[in-house]
Amino acid sequence: MSTSRDQILARIRAANSGAANSAANSGAADSGAADSAANWAAGGADGGSASQPERAAAADAAYAALPREYLRAHHDPASGDIVDLFAERTADYRAVVERVPESGLAAVIARVLAERAAVTPGPFVVPDGLPPGWLAALSPAIELARDTPPLSAAELDRMAGVVTGCAVAIAETGTIILDHGPGQGRRALTLVPDFHLVIVRASQVYADLADAFARLDPSRPHTLISGPSATSDIELIRVEGVHGPRNLHVVLLALRH
Repeated sequence: MSTSRDQILARIRAANSGAANSAANSGAADSGAADSAANWAAGGADGGSASQPERAAAADAAYAALPREYLRAHHDPASGDIVDLFAERTADYRAVVERVPESGLAAVIARVLAERAAVTPGPFVVPDGLPPGWLAALSPAIELARDTPPLSAAELDRMAGVVTGCAVAIAETGTIILDHGPGQGRRALTLVPDFHLVIVRASQVYADLADAFARLDPSRPHTLISGPSATSDIELIRVEGVHGPRNLHVVLLALRH
């Protein structure tokens, strides 16, 4: 198996020997086709009288025609456990990561919320569409809050935390992506409370950014979460909880066998 170093050196040698000339010419042709399609999509040339769906289709075609000679994937799911990689990279950000079977999910959520409530009393906000079975084992002492009607920023700030699912996750960067669909809630729900418990299914983990983004709807809003909110802008001193939750707890559901 070649290493990344071997791949880079091989590409340099190919470029130096002129072997990349044909690829460059092909790329130029593809780029010209993409430019033409993009111009048509924007209303230029014959695209001025085109309907909105036609222009949208032309824009998609122009995007698909762009040359992509770069390496799009750095991890092969067939040669390594990308779920393990995701757990490792997420933990590197100082997030708490637990791997549990789906049968034990409700009990783990109940334990995590009880531990959080013992430290920070208050209700936990739950977005619409969260699977009800996830909360089936909660103690009666755990108070839940709904975001209907929408809670104010001050009300969200008084919450002990928030529980959500996610859209996809990226193994290479340890990133969780929300598209704010069912079970995820609007963006403020996962930015204002100081504790975020997020459930990630192993089937939602993809190796690289490009692979994960291909599964997302570009028309939806997306929030990318890489560990607890933190910044080191001032004198390289790490400060957590500036732009979002100070505490991120990830429950990673194992694949069914």
